[in-house]
Amino acid sequence: MEGTREGGQGGRTRKKGGLITMPFIFSNEACDKLAVVGFNANMITYLTTQLHLPLTKAANTLTNFSGTASLTPLLGAFIADSYAGRFWTVTVASLIYVVGMTCLTVSASLPQLRPPPCTGNQICQEANAGQLGVLYVALLLGALGSGGIRPCVVAFGADQFDEADPKQSSRTWKYFNWYYFVMGVSMLLAVTVLVWVQDNIGWGWGLGIPTVLMFLSVVALVVGYRMYRMLDPAGSPFTRLVQVSVACFRKRKLPAVSDPSSLYENELLDASISLGGMLVHTDNMRFLDKAAIVTDGDDPKAPDLWRLNTVHRVEELKTVIRMGPIWASGILLYTAYAQQSTFTLQQAKTMNRHLSRSFEIPAGSMTVFSMMTMLITIAVYDRLLVRVARRFTGLDRGITFLQRMGIGFFISVLATLVAGFVEVKRKEAAAAHGLTNSPHTMIPISVFWLVPQYSLHGMAEAFMSIGHLEFFYDQAPESMRSTATALLWTSISAGNYLSTLLVTLVHKYSAEPDGSNWLPNNNLNVGKLEYFYWLLTLLQVLNLIYYTCAAKCYIFKPVEVRRVMATERIAGTEGDRGGLELSTNV
Repeated sequence: MEGTREGGQGGRTRKKGGLITMPFIFSNEACDKLAVVGFNANMITYLTTQLHLPLTKAANTLTNFSGTASLTPLLGAFIADSYAGRFWTVTVASLIYVVGMTCLTVSASLPQLRPPPCTGNQICQEANAGQLGVLYVALLLGALGSGGIRPCVVAFGADQFDEADPKQSSRTWKYFNWYYFVMGVSMLLAVTVLVWVQDNIGWGWGLGIPTVLMFLSVVALVVGYRMYRMLDPAGSPFTRLVQVSVACFRKRKLPAVSDPSSLYENELLDASISLGGMLVHTDNMRFLDKAAIVTDGDDPKAPDLWRLNTVHRVEELKTVIRMGPIWASGILLYTAYAQQSTFTLQQAKTMNRHLSRSFEIPAGSMTVFSMMTMLITIAVYDRLLVRVARRFTGLDRGITFLQRMGIGFFISVLATLVAGFVEVKRKEAAAAHGLTNSPHTMIPISVFWLVPQYSLHGMAEAFMSIGHLEFFYDQAPESMRSTATALLWTSISAGNYLSTLLVTLVHKYSAEPDGSNWLPNNNLNVGKLEYFYWLLTLLQVLNLIYYTCAAKCYIFKPVEVRRVMATERIAGTEGDRGGLELSTNV
């Protein structure tokens, strides 16, 4: 770890990190989310109205981009944990994102980079290969930038609270609530102000403003540089996992040990990857313990890590494997959530969005109800539910993150179930007014019928996404926290790709000889979108059953935490550490 204290007047030292760094980190997060959400919230409208892409192609383009942008965090986390550290990874990645958004802004501003506007009743000309090429380059740069920002910003903020200090470690779970609250407020502004600018002033301004905000997010982060508590990168976590796997394979014929104390341990070797404490041996997956068996060909003083690994490194691999089933359970929730920016937005475009004769709610702003519900849920959870639950459970966080995730899964089931019934109501209104074959005519049914499904999705995210984030950060080995946080984004990525696959399959196999389709390209009024929503509901029910079994079987990470003595913290010295404590992180 880099120096965590710096000198002051009179020889006094000031400990780095803590609450004083939060304004800079949250300012970065706020500007970042204003930019990213302002860019994504209305993108389906840009693709269909400006580039004239068919609805299913536009929806798949958007979910493919979201999927890729959620997969690149693995690359960003690898760079942060192995070489650059979280601060510099976020800074450079943000600049790459600025370049990508600048390209997109130029594309939206120059007429030659878009197809000509539709006139009269003629068939609209779809964007050509060159115009789509500029779009895809901009989206790719955005995805690469996101890869460095997403896994590192949240972990970098949590790093500012020293787990060896009991006064600070108890604030970590609160930090995740604060982080999501700041993110939610920023997203709320994005889906209202920025979407209104895009719909009413122009896409050049609507994308240019997020570009400037993205640049300001870099400035906000860099300004606080001297105050941050920074952890040095501890080497590639992927390399360590592969080394354990190779060593285990090489020694696969050895008999399992009956006494775990005979397995190889080397605190000096593991010092840089176990600042918060050593992982202790667990009895599950004991076949991996063979990687820590010392044989005649091994040199314990200078081990070949491709043949011999420590218990700590073996337990790192066990921890990652144990996290796998919980990771996989999040995929379907994000598949359902992805529909808000595709088909749900298209529903909103067909409904009455007028608040008055002169003001109409932009369709892309409907996610404001999801954001508001998420913010209210987080506030109520943090200020009320935790205090009530704490009396019954005795846990500082009220309920475990696994319980929090389970509640989110259940609410998400309700969200997609309700969405199907609302679509039935919308189509009945279209039929009653003879508008079934008029896809571009507003149906006289209020857009506020969509509020329940938006709100339920927001409530589900407040429980599930924050619980998921807490789970990855808490249960991951300390040196792999950027990588573990990236796992959240890979589940989002998998959810978006699964959405693309489902949409493609449903569109293909629901097609009838008469041209009808569950998900038609040009007219939702003649489709069966409610069947698609109910298919998602059924899949999520099965997923909830799976998650319940996975959560009940999950084994929490046991750690020996070496806590700094109170006198050492007060004096600010690097004296002996004491107070060895066993924590099971339940």
